[in-house]
Amino acid sequence: MKLLLVEDEPLLMEEMERYLSEQGYRCEKATNFAEGEEKIALYEYDAIVLDITLPGGNGLKLLELLKKQHKEAGVLIVSARDSLTDKLAGLGLGADDYITKPFHLEELNARVNAILRRKSFSGHNRILIDDLVIDTTAQEVRWQDAVIALTRKEYELLLYFIVNKNRVVSKQSIAEHLWGDHYDMADNYDTVYVHTMNLRKKITALSGIDYIKTVYGMGYKFTAP
Repeated sequence: MKLLLVEDEPLLMEEMERYLSEQGYRCEKATNFAEGEEKIALYEYDAIVLDITLPGGNGLKLLELLKKQHKEAGVLIVSARDSLTDKLAGLGLGADDYITKPFHLEELNARVNAILRRKSFSGHNRILIDDLVIDTTAQEVRWQDAVIALTRKEYELLLYFIVNKNRVVSKQSIAEHLWGDHYDMADNYDTVYVHTMNLRKKITALSGIDYIKTVYGMGYKFTAP
């Protein structure tokens, strides 16, 4: 997944780039309006983290440009402002979400992933991987005609893996996704391990395929065509 970070505060940019890169994203940077304008015009991104207040222009103008060019990137607006007017303006121009400074990097990651998940599944209620069928309307998973009985957390975990297909995801990022601000409940990430192992066993039992690989010292990877 490729991200564009548009932010003029050097320390915040450094922190966001480091943290999101650790989560497996490929990050590009723009530190002012002109750089953001150039990158949006020339390149495609899966998501853009966009500050409103930038040297040389307003981030909302970049959002307008993005939509005029019919780019498909999801947009998370970041701003020190906490006014309803700014939020409505950004969302009205097509932004997917809005986060106010200061924020935790874990929350930033969770919101970016939520945007990517919505973009990945938009307009589709059936996801097909080999003979593995995920019905997002019924929230049901099948291998061919056989139902794979998953708990809610196992189902959410499977969708998270599919959104991040062929990319290593850490135990921390899984815990943040499944429990949000309460992810500390997964003490030492043992709960993440249990959920992941149960999901692997249930899918492998019917399919004979272990899609979820352990990447030692890093996390897990869902590998599929």
